[in-house]
Amino acid sequence: MYALNFLFLASVILALILTPLVRNLAWHFGLVDQPDQKRKIHITPTPRVGGVAILAAVLCAYALLLAVGLTSGHIVREALPFVTRLAPALAIVFVVGLVDDIVTVRPWIKFGGQLAAATYAWSCGIRVNAFAGHPFGAVFSFLVTIFWIVLCSNAINLIDGVDGLAVGVSLFAALTMAGAALLAHNFTMAFVLAPLAGALLGFLRYNFQPASVFLGDSGSLTLGFLFGCFGAMWSAKSATALGLTAPLLVLAVPILDVALSIVRRALRGRPIFSADRAHIHHKLLALGLAPRDVSLVIYGICGIGSAAALLLTVCHDHYRAFVIVIVILSAWLGLQRLGYTEFSAAGRILFGGVFRNALSAQLALEQFDQEVRGQMSYKQCWESLCDACPKFGFSGAILDLGDGLYRWGINAGWQVRIDFPGRGHISLWREAGVNGSGASAVLFVDSVTRILQEKLADGQSLEVRSGTHD
Repeated sequence: MYALNFLFLASVILALILTPLVRNLAWHFGLVDQPDQKRKIHITPTPRVGGVAILAAVLCAYALLLAVGLTSGHIVREALPFVTRLAPALAIVFVVGLVDDIVTVRPWIKFGGQLAAATYAWSCGIRVNAFAGHPFGAVFSFLVTIFWIVLCSNAINLIDGVDGLAVGVSLFAALTMAGAALLAHNFTMAFVLAPLAGALLGFLRYNFQPASVFLGDSGSLTLGFLFGCFGAMWSAKSATALGLTAPLLVLAVPILDVALSIVRRALRGRPIFSADRAHIHHKLLALGLAPRDVSLVIYGICGIGSAAALLLTVCHDHYRAFVIVIVILSAWLGLQRLGYTEFSAAGRILFGGVFRNALSAQLALEQFDQEVRGQMSYKQCWESLCDACPKFGFSGAILDLGDGLYRWGINAGWQVRIDFPGRGHISLWREAGVNGSGASAVLFVDSVTRILQEKLADGQSLEVRSGTHD
């Protein structure tokens, strides 16, 4: 226990000393993040390679422990073979993040680095072998492990949008996982997490609002990768039915944020790697909270998640269902308060009859298109058009092609007029307040325009006397 306290305190002090040094070096070499008054809400240019200070503080804390010669130092020595095997994977993530901090790399390159690191970690024995009591086969274990580690890596990275937020969330995760490791008598894992928690606490002194140094991708991606690995190890040491439930609770906010980002962008038809201002912290800022208050609110949520995770670790399956239901209900209520329009719109489409109406309109459009393409006279086309108009919310129509005039319905409200130069025009009328999809109405107008243009191009004549169609 003395060695754990030593590692924690040493890393706190080292982070307090090393962070200003790294910050000054970043200023010297111009490694700063420029504000853009859009997604980057900071006011002044700020160094962005804080991950270097955190990693240096952790490594120096281990070196001091071994130099001092405390009796628990043998635990560190025993863990060295495993750490040595995992070091290349950690190096891949850290270097990719550092390069991005320096010159900016494409999203797919960062993603490729995460995949490579996660695959290497799996080969070192860091695996998710079961979930909710259901064991995985080798192939599925590989896929789930890769997904979990990459998810965690991006979760910490994407939530790093407000001063102190990602570091504070990571601090809660490190302390909780260290506590769970001690409860499980997994002292090796506790010795890994204690200096990490200390380094994060020391770094938070300079990263909390107003931040004088940012975590950067070298820090956020590395932290996310480590927590993904630690979560997989935690799930392996937990009761079989517990699995990833506890790690999910610890990282609930960042994982929920990255999941929402993927779904939101998919619903909007945008690339999942594209940036936006709709993350959870952006939504809280839009509600009027100051950046400091946003961090504190999310800290509180993370604290509740950490307490729930430790409760599950101690009580195993006794409260698992209850805790999961409470967490899901709380997340749902929170999302309602944040006002994600994408999900409310998707809900209306799926459950409010919008999908059914859209499908009906699409079928009606295809039926109209097939009918008029098979008919040769304008009169037959006109009759099909009049039959189809109400299905798309139109209450009247006028077709004037010079050698004939057709009227149908109520010619009131607002109209869409399509001109055919040298031949005439068609007008479709729609009364205000008519129910129906505007999108399907536009498609109908486009179909009518295209079909009439084709028939005019073929040189067809009206072949009927002018009049009114009922």
